[in-house]
Amino acid sequence: QVQLVESGGGLVQAGGSLRLSCAASGRTWNSRMGWFRQAPGKERELVAAIRWSGGSPYYADSVKGRFTMSSDNAKNTVYLQMNSLEPEDTAVYYCAADVYNSWDYWGQGTQVTVSS
Repeated sequence: QVQLVESGGGLVQAGGSLRLSCAASGRTWNSRMGWFRQAPGKERELVAAIRWSGGSPYYADSVKGRFTMSSDNAKNTVYLQMNSLEPEDTAVYYCAADVYNSWDYWGQGTQVTVSS
């Protein structure tokens, strides 16, 4: 069983920064971790993804150059550093784990609100 617990959301002004954290427990080794977001009335979208084993992270075009995903294997935690935030980044952000070749496990979500 895998559990994911997100933290770090909040309210920030446009141009500001936030860092999200996702603490993972259970069998996540050799898996891929991702950050998704869902804005009101929109579909959930993959924002960034990374493997615990390393390699280049994936980023959606909308966040390239502004968001950075990283992992701390010793802490079983992944992070999403979000800079130059825009009102369009307002959404609920979810951490997810791809353990069995699909996004099998999800966190509870954390709200990010960017004011203009």
